[in-house]
Amino acid sequence: MSETTAHRLLPDLATLPELDSERLHLRPIREDDLPDLFAVFADPDVMRYWSTPPMRDLDEARAYLAGIERNFAERTGFKWGITRRGHDRLIGTTSLFRLDGPHNTGEIGYALGSAYWGNGYAAEAVRRVCRFGFEDLGLRRIEADIDPRNHASIHVVEKAGFQREGVLRERYIYNGEIQDVVYYGLLAREFQR
Repeated sequence: MSETTAHRLLPDLATLPELDSERLHLRPIREDDLPDLFAVFADPDVMRYWSTPPMRDLDEARAYLAGIERNFAERTGFKWGITRRGHDRLIGTTSLFRLDGPHNTGEIGYALGSAYWGNGYAAEAVRRVCRFGFEDLGLRRIEADIDPRNHASIHVVEKAGFQREGVLRERYIYNGEIQDVVYYGLLAREFQR
């Protein structure tokens, strides 16, 4: 995405917009969230299909937060902390990244603390961020790539309305393991609030 196109996305905002859904509040991730951010990304169960190994210490969480802030400043990625409404504690993250202005596309990402799995929070957060992407950023298409063994993540995107589009065999090597990827896509015209 060119700098001109990138800064067309929310050019006047100093901070990431806060978003609400029925049960969740999505907000910028703060310095005081570092212990909770670390807890999510240090959990081997959460990180099983992630592209990096679990975090080892708070310094990694601090560097991760610096990257989040840099991506927002450059308008190349938007990452929210997921909290439950009425509870300000971070329980996960969701993001829009790989923003491609000329094609009006982006990719969705999410991670939820394992203590909160099975409540529909991830799908609710994904739907809310997709709404932001389509309505506020003018995206035409949002994509997700998922390890086909990650059935829970597949369920999240399917529940949010994404359609399975294909498999790339042996696409990545993460943690020394060759992994396939299944691609999902959601078009603005298909999105249902």
